[in-house]
Amino acid sequence: MPFGLGPGASLWLALALFVAAFVRGYSGFGFAALAVSSAGLVTNPLNLVPVVILADFTLTAFQFRSIRSGIDRRRVLFLIAGALPGVPLGVWAVGAVGSDHARAAISVYVLAMCAVLWSGWTLRRAAGGPAHAGIGVISGIANGAAVGGLPVAAFFAAQPIPAATFRATLIAYFTLLDMWTLPVLGHAGLITRETLTATAMGLPLMMVGVWLGSRHFLGTSPQNFRRFAIVLLAGLACLGLLKSVL
Repeated sequence: MPFGLGPGASLWLALALFVAAFVRGYSGFGFAALAVSSAGLVTNPLNLVPVVILADFTLTAFQFRSIRSGIDRRRVLFLIAGALPGVPLGVWAVGAVGSDHARAAISVYVLAMCAVLWSGWTLRRAAGGPAHAGIGVISGIANGAAVGGLPVAAFFAAQPIPAATFRATLIAYFTLLDMWTLPVLGHAGLITRETLTATAMGLPLMMVGVWLGSRHFLGTSPQNFRRFAIVLLAGLACLGLLKSVL
C-alpha cells in the first residue's frame, strides 16, 4: 500500500476520503481539511496534501457540468487575485511563527465568525470586489496552514448568496487555488510515485462520495444548507485547534 499503510490504516483512510468527498459534493468545501486531518491519525498528513489537490481537479471535472451555471466568476477572479500574493505570504508566516500557531489563530477567528453567523447576523447585501480580494489575501495566508478555504466559506456564509452559487463558486475558487499550490508542492518534492498511486486508488471512492453529496444537496433548503455550512465550519475550526495543541 502507498506510504507504508497497513490494512487497518488503509481502511480508515478510505473511509475518511469517502466522507470528505461526500461533504465536498454537498457543501463545496471542507474536503482537504477533513481528509488531511483524518490522515494525520494514521500517517504523515503531508502525504495526503498532494493527493487531495490532485484528486480535486478530477472531482471538479466530474462536477463541472452541474455547477458551471452557478459559478460567480467575478467573485472567483477577485478572490484569486488576492490569493496570489497571499499564498507566499502564508508560507513565509508559517515558517516564521509555526503552522500550529497559525492554524490556532485562524481557527479562533473562524469560530468567532461562526458564533456571529449562528446568531443570525448577515451582511444586508453582497460584498464588493475589493472585499473579496481582501478575503482572498487572508485565504492565501491561511493556506500556509492548510486551512485556506475556511475564511472564504465563512465570508460567503455571511452574505445573501444562493446556496448553488455559494457551493459552485467555492469549488471553482479552490480549483484555481490548487493550481497555484501544485507547482509549489512539486518543487518541494512532495509529489512522488506513491502520491500518484494513492490518488488513482482513492479516486473511484471519492467520485462516488461526491456524487452522493451532490444528490443530497439538490434536495436541501437554503436555510438547512446555511446551517450545515456554519456547523461544518465550526467543526473544522475545532479540529484545527485540537491539531495545534496536541
